[in-house]
Amino acid sequence: MWTRKFLKSRAWESLRTTYWKAFLVSIIIAIVGGNGGPSYSYRSGSGDYRGFDNFFAAPVIDMSLIMYIIGFIVIAISIIIALFALRVFVGYPLEVGGRRYFIHAAQNSADLNHLGFSFDKTRYMDIVKSMLWRTVINFLWFLLLIIPGIVKLYAFRMVPFILADSPNIGYKRALNLSEQMTGGHKFNMFVLDLSFIGWYLLGLLAFFIGIFFVLPYVNATQAELYLVLRKNALERGLCNYDELF
Repeated sequence: MWTRKFLKSRAWESLRTTYWKAFLVSIIIAIVGGNGGPSYSYRSGSGDYRGFDNFFAAPVIDMSLIMYIIGFIVIAISIIIALFALRVFVGYPLEVGGRRYFIHAAQNSADLNHLGFSFDKTRYMDIVKSMLWRTVINFLWFLLLIIPGIVKLYAFRMVPFILADSPNIGYKRALNLSEQMTGGHKFNMFVLDLSFIGWYLLGLLAFFIGIFFVLPYVNATQAELYLVLRKNALERGLCNYDELF
């Protein structure tokens, strides 16, 4: 069984000589991982005050207001669709590439070229489909209830790491293997996340900028966790070397 102290000490060791590379990759992962309004007027035909007749007259809505509202809705929907497409077709591949960087950095191969790993035509669509499938399943679980949604969030956390090792493993197999890997570890993973709260608070005190300097430590620790869970999965026969490598 892994411990928080073991994972964090391994993370610090891997960051000792590669921190700034890890910082750059962490910023990219954070960025992809997963802004005078009109008036409502009342007016009569002449626009001047004519006593109680005008007071009780029916208000007329300025048609420009309706056009502003429709335009705002169309623009908002367009922006949401564009951001989602950017997240899916650029963010997902970069996230997997970032996870691959940290996996290999933990094994003394800190090469920034790993960031572009997912954009090879033999891997790209498989990675996008698997990551999108994970998002859809997580969303559906959160629609059911918050707690089951959080549990599934931890169950599928290893998916980008698995894809970083085996991009063509298939979207269903990636989720299934991640769920098997994290079985019995979810609560400890939750506690591991909580253990970084102190670091995040220190980052907040440094005008929020300090949070970015914590991210390499967090990402390196997550990679160490994956390596332990991967080793356990191989030993338990949940997967084999040919499947993951």
